[in-house]
Amino acid sequence: MRSTAAARHLHPWKRGPRHRQQQPTSTTAPRGNRARPWFADAVLFTAGASLGVVLLLTLASPFSSSSQSRPSTSTPGVGVGGRTFYDDPEVAYTIDRPITGWDEKRADWLRAQSEIAAGGGDGEERVLMVSGSQPEPCGSLVGDNLLTRLLKNKLDYCRLNGVQLLYNTALLWPSMDRYWAKIPVIRAAMVAHPEAEWVWWVDSDAVLTDMDFRLPLRRYRGHNLVAHGWRHLVYESTPPSWTSLNAGVFLIRNCQWSLDFMAAWASMGPDSTPQEYARWGAVLTDTFKDKMFNESDDQSALVYMLLQSGSPWRDKVYLESDYYFEGYWLEITGRLGNVTDRYDAMERRPGAARLRRRHAEREHAAYAAARDAALPGAGLGESGVNGWRRPFVTHFTGCQPCSGHRNEHYSGRSCDEGIRAALNFADDQVLRAYGFRHADQLTDAVRPLPFDHPAKR
Repeated sequence: MRSTAAARHLHPWKRGPRHRQQQPTSTTAPRGNRARPWFADAVLFTAGASLGVVLLLTLASPFSSSSQSRPSTSTPGVGVGGRTFYDDPEVAYTIDRPITGWDEKRADWLRAQSEIAAGGGDGEERVLMVSGSQPEPCGSLVGDNLLTRLLKNKLDYCRLNGVQLLYNTALLWPSMDRYWAKIPVIRAAMVAHPEAEWVWWVDSDAVLTDMDFRLPLRRYRGHNLVAHGWRHLVYESTPPSWTSLNAGVFLIRNCQWSLDFMAAWASMGPDSTPQEYARWGAVLTDTFKDKMFNESDDQSALVYMLLQSGSPWRDKVYLESDYYFEGYWLEITGRLGNVTDRYDAMERRPGAARLRRRHAEREHAAYAAARDAALPGAGLGESGVNGWRRPFVTHFTGCQPCSGHRNEHYSGRSCDEGIRAALNFADDQVLRAYGFRHADQLTDAVRPLPFDHPAKR
């Protein structure tokens, strides 16, 4: 092996201290310039000439462009561009300041923000999921942990299905707390997100238990509010019931109708005078014989608004009962294990290898659509208590996981185990893309999945 010194002699352009040349005496030469062998100069000259030729060819090429070096001018910069409703001091985020002409204001903004309005180019209407919880720590010992997992569940669904999530922990209008707190948040979200066609409110104690399912927005084109409920119970039941629909999960369109509707809805809440609030509590309790507390709440108020003769809201409200837009947890959690078994059996059927093929999480939508198309043939197309399709949303009404002040009809064990089972059921659908699954419905431990799962167990 040659020594380092020998290598320097063989490669004179790799100079060490021993090979420094005497400094030139000419005053015209740059300081520190050293004499070089003639072939080193030749190499440098050749390299420089080649670089010059490449540069000339690049500049002369009809395919070259300097546009990438310039900032984009397709959208206005910060603080420039035409005037929008954001520049109007009369447009406020708070519920005490009515907004008029919102449809026109929003349309003008969308026209000015063409790139934002275009979205992903898939033609789907933008959806903003809004949820939230109290700013202070939970009273229940496990409440904060459960809220974290419930938030993760919503983040997972939104990431997989192209939905934006706003999770709020601030009480935006102090007089409207508890179940009324959602209205000020939704109102502010509509103003802050004019690009969103729909705002999707989801209570913090609701679990998205079908990561494949996407909202059938085309079904709701002629409507501005979508809630889980039954038309015959809302409009035909005698006496009417305050549980004929649920106000814990709903879709509301970002439009003037919705702003007016929420203003009317909020007027029945605690932001009115104490006397007016008490009056509404008495009216609602008298109207709904199954209502056990003498207080005006958002759900009873919503049913009451729809019941009134000549209601200006009824025609634009869609009561969804074809699937678990919001499902009662007690009729769901005990069946989740059987649902998992039936989905696994579907993927073991002949010709179903493509459904169980491993894939990147980014490909979730395509595989979700393929599974959805296969459900009817496997006897899983029907939703609800008589079907075996995954429930879309499992809502733990009455469990109060944060405060721990659950409905007296529910035990702590049934609520806690139900929430854990639903969260793990949903989480398994997410973990599959990472090669794992929970070892049991009620355990936090996970195990790796074998190749070609669930064909091999």
